[in-house]
Parts: sequence; C-alpha cells; structure tokens
Amino acid sequence: MGSPRAGGPLMASLTGQLLVAAPVLKDPNFDRTVVMLVAHEPGGALGVVLNRATEVPVGEVLEGWQELAAAPGVLFEGGPMKPESAICLGRARPGARRSRGFQPVAGQIGTVDLSAGPDALRDAVTGIRVFTGYSGWSAGQLEEEIESGSWLVLDALPGDPLAPRPDDLWPTVLRRQGGMMAAVAHFPADPADN
Repeated sequence: MGSPRAGGPLMASLTGQLLVAAPVLKDPNFDRTVVMLVAHEPGGALGVVLNRATEVPVGEVLEGWQELAAAPGVLFEGGPMKPESAICLGRARPGARRSRGFQPVAGQIGTVDLSAGPDALRDAVTGIRVFTGYSGWSAGQLEEEIESGSWLVLDALPGDPLAPRPDDLWPTVLRRQGGMMAAVAHFPADPADN
C-alpha cells in the first residue's frame, strides 16, 4: 500500500522501517532519535521513539509486565503525541503459536495488546518494550519531511526495538550503514563543538 507524496508518485509503505533523525532535524522532540514506524498508510503514519528511556520501571505502572520487559525494563517516551497513551512492542518467540494479543509489524516484531495481560503472552514473546505517547504524521507530512532530508529511512534489525543500550542506538544504526552515513554518527550534538 502506498501513500501520497507531495508533488510525486506514491511512496511504498514504510511500516517496520526505522526513521533516523538527520542532524539537520532541529525539532527537540526528535533530536538524535530512532523511530520505528508501526503504521504507514495513505492517511498518515505512526511510530515510536526507540531511544528515549525514562527512569520509571514498567512494573510501577503496569503490574505483572515487569518480567517480560526487556532491559533496561523502564517505560520509554514514544513521542510527543498523547503521552497518556501506551503502545507496546514485543518480539515473538521463535516457533511460538500466534497469540491473539500480538500483531506482527515486521518480522518477529509486533505490537502487544496490554489489555490481554502478561500471562496470555508469556509463551508468545521473548521481550516487550512499553512506550508512553507516540510519534504521528498526517497524510503526506512524513513524506515531505523525508524529502526535505529530516529523516533517513533505514532497515531495522530484529534487535533494534528492544536494544539493551537504547542511548547508543542512534550512532549504532548510522555506523552499521557504512560510508558517509557512518560518518554522520560522529556529528557533534552541538555544531559549535565541531
């Protein structure tokens, strides 16, 4: 399924892809972020920031889910939209039967229905990550931001959504691309430091 692109042809769905903030993106909500798109349709796009951990343990807010939470086991800021909402990503256990509470997004990564309860998913997933809020774009908005160079669209690896060292995800994803993209990983956060 494609989505309209400003002044151009349809763009293929980017669901499951990473949006890596380019150094030119100056929005403080997305500075040096890595966003996984969980939906990208003609009406818009929705994703979660993978590298903004909070200090709030998952178990403090969602009783019973702590044991399934991937290290560091805290809530993550998924984005500036609806911070009172929660989106949960999980990694399917290889060979596990499909669970009603798990909806695949890309490969083994999918969204987890928190209302199903942890017991319903214990045998289906190897880890979860809970995001408060999300990142959203209206129809055509994300395509315009990509075209303007604000975002780099890159393939996700299965471990990215549950990375044990989320603070290192932005430079790690860029370095593994090689070439000029690897060099971007070394850009200083403040160009005055250059």
